[in-house]
Amino acid sequence: MSKIGFDNQKYLETQSARIRERIAQFGGKLYLEFGGKLFDDYHASRVLPGFAPDSKIRMLLELRESVEMVIVINAAAIEQNKIRGDLGITYDEDVLRLIDTFRSQGLYVGSVTITQYAGQPAADAFKRRLENLGIKVYLHYPIPGYPHNISTIVSDEGFGRNDYIETTRPLVVITAPGPGSGKMATCLSQLYHHHKRGVQAGYAKFETFPIWNLPLKHPVNLAYEAATADLNDVNMIDPFHLQAYGETTVNYNRDVEVFPVLAAIFERIMGESPYKSPTDMGVNMAGNCIFDDDAVCAAARQEIIRRYYAALCDLRRGQGSDDIVYKLELLMKQAEITPAMRPVIAAAEARAEQTGEPAVAIELPDGCVITGKTSDLMGASSAALLNALKAVSGIDDAVHLISRQAIEPIQGVKTSHLGSQNPRLHSDELLIALAISAATDPLAAKALNGLDALRGCEAHSSVILSSADSSIYSKLGLRLTCTPQYQTNNLFHH
Repeated sequence: MSKIGFDNQKYLETQSARIRERIAQFGGKLYLEFGGKLFDDYHASRVLPGFAPDSKIRMLLELRESVEMVIVINAAAIEQNKIRGDLGITYDEDVLRLIDTFRSQGLYVGSVTITQYAGQPAADAFKRRLENLGIKVYLHYPIPGYPHNISTIVSDEGFGRNDYIETTRPLVVITAPGPGSGKMATCLSQLYHHHKRGVQAGYAKFETFPIWNLPLKHPVNLAYEAATADLNDVNMIDPFHLQAYGETTVNYNRDVEVFPVLAAIFERIMGESPYKSPTDMGVNMAGNCIFDDDAVCAAARQEIIRRYYAALCDLRRGQGSDDIVYKLELLMKQAEITPAMRPVIAAAEARAEQTGEPAVAIELPDGCVITGKTSDLMGASSAALLNALKAVSGIDDAVHLISRQAIEPIQGVKTSHLGSQNPRLHSDELLIALAISAATDPLAAKALNGLDALRGCEAHSSVILSSADSSIYSKLGLRLTCTPQYQTNNLFHH
């Protein structure tokens, strides 16, 4: 398990203070484009050990009375039923989820904006649905030549054609279900409308990664490239910041490429650009809250290895591409990383070779590596999970927490009534059986109480796990990788 290397409390304090400074810089009204995940930012918590997954939302709660949330969604995403890969729900459903979540946290949701609207029937239906729920909806339209045709963009035929979003609070956070939603264009459109009304307002961008004040090839920044390998994002030195200030900072290619256009749009709207570089636009303070660089580097290297194995497994499933794998291999070379830095890989592979069956290894918080083998009662992932729970709970490995007599009826239901050809207990079935045993066996109850101790532990399987097992490992907070091969040579795997 990673050593702590990030001061989360300092982050909450300095980040909220930085945003307050930026609001004041623009006379009390700021549109903040919020990139990345507002909730459950597990990438940040993995590469910055100590960063709480809900840090961003907690930071906004520090500013609760000043914050208004505006959620934007691209009309094309509604029309195409675009899916959030991590949640398995459509973007329009995620808008409703975000509204509920923000409200449950005590944040004010002002409205929803549908961008790139061109009369799409599905967008019309979604607009009606939101309005029937009492939610204000605004429409923004495609602008010919965006983002390069600046004379059209900054005119009544461009931003001027968009609905003006009525906001009431100093800090307007523009967020979205995913990339390509039109967050930046929404912010710029609002600046145009405010300028026409004689109201001062500003724009800033919140992105955690890449971290601008870490070196270009720092493992944390390389881990960001690994996380976005499918988008082909590339970290680079911000040339505009270097020219303006003689200071080396890190940004990524898309922001650097679009900055001259943004600066020109700012000049058209505000008379001059308030920023001399893409780095200037950001308000991220995460880099100032790292207190143990070695711990952070070690965690980031593990993340890159995990991303590499995930890409290999995607390729094996027919879902990835060689280019993504090649890019991750290059990042591993740049960070001087090898799979040998992940002890659970060698442990799982060795156990699999020894038994001739799939095996799983879990590295416990104390650094001890526990393995589990495939048996007639349990799959390797279930066995490893049970063995790990025994270890963290101080229970002797020879103790049977679940009897064969309890497992066999479950296997009978699976094979005789549910159509399963695999009688072995999956991880979820194991936990249910353990919970039943815990009602009468104090040791089983003790083992079950050890589940929280596994959160953040590393794990590896010698074969690609079933979705049932990998999902349970994910829910428990285990950081799983798999060797990119299946247990059988069948063509269909479920």
